Amino acid sequence: MYKETDLVKIAKRENNNRRKYLVVNRLQGKHIPVSPREALALFDALAELVGGAYAGERLLLVGFAETATAIGARLAVKLGAAYIQTTRERIPGVSWLYFTESHSHATEQKLVREDMETALREADRVVFVEDEVTTGNTILKIIEILKEDLKCSVPFSVASLLNGMDEMSLQEYQKRRIAVHYLVKTDHSRYAEIADGYKGDGQYIKTGIDKNTEAAVNGEITECPDGYMNARRLIDGSAYDAACRSFWEQIKARADLNGARTALALGSEEFMYPALYAAAELEKTGCHVRFHATTRSPIAVSREEDYPLHTRYELESLYEDGRKIFIYDLIKYDKVIVLTDAQAGRQEGISSVLNALKMAGNEDIMFFRWGRE
Repeated sequence: MYKETDLVKIAKRENNNRRKYLVVNRLQGKHIPVSPREALALFDALAELVGGAYAGERLLLVGFAETATAIGARLAVKLGAAYIQTTRERIPGVSWLYFTESHSHATEQKLVREDMETALREADRVVFVEDEVTTGNTILKIIEILKEDLKCSVPFSVASLLNGMDEMSLQEYQKRRIAVHYLVKTDHSRYAEIADGYKGDGQYIKTGIDKNTEAAVNGEITECPDGYMNARRLIDGSAYDAACRSFWEQIKARADLNGARTALALGSEEFMYPALYAAAELEKTGCHVRFHATTRSPIAVSREEDYPLHTRYELESLYEDGRKIFIYDLIKYDKVIVLTDAQAGRQEGISSVLNALKMAGNEDIMFFRWGRE
């Protein structure tokens, strides 16, 4: 069983007055590079907990962008459940259920309305999947929207790796008959004090757009069009597992991965689970693999040895012009594979990511895009 010390590291939030600290999970694979095997084992422990609680029920799992997208997808895969993630991206031709996420740097969150309407007709229960639940207020907002707008009457539950809800919040959930499941209970009472004790004097690097680099990578994204499934839309967990296998097979067929002793698989923002899947398959070959992902969250970095993040690279997004994103603690690997489902044509973003990886000493870098235009 996991303990708080196994998972929790405290970081300083940047320019966020709602809450000045951030809980960084060292095994989640978002900000801190992690062994794919360890990340999946953590997610599978939560899947076992949820599966045991609701055996025989038809579950609709809702994962939260961007940090819990891989967690929710993994639970759906393990449980063979319906799944949809919240998103901050644009999808043409759909209507939305909008809500906001407490404490987040990018607060706009939304679900595809049509997909939720379809899913709720078949579901016995909705389970919201998070990396950490602190107050639970965001989930309560969604529940009210589902009840009011979609006349949803099925029971609700929450599953998270970490739970930092205080007694008042837990009692509110109990009163509303919303079941709460988690692997580790956390106590936030000292987190702000811990964060204030760090200097925030790490290395901050802005990776500008290098026109030479931009020209060099033009056209070098390898397309993997087969089997694409977008978890921002309603999907089936078992089908998604097969689709991710197809994505990995396409990568394996197109990349020379032989002879690499160390490798990084880098996901992009909300696109985490397919990248984690590929990383885990590469790790099975005996290669020393690490996985993490770019993020919208600008977290302070610090030189202290016990601080979770030390170097921050500021990048251009692969998804939207002018959006600043970040990656933390890059090092040199024999091979780097960058995995995304962003639409083609974002050369500024490609150049930015490539520059950051090269600054960290990497030379053998390939970009793979899963998707259909």
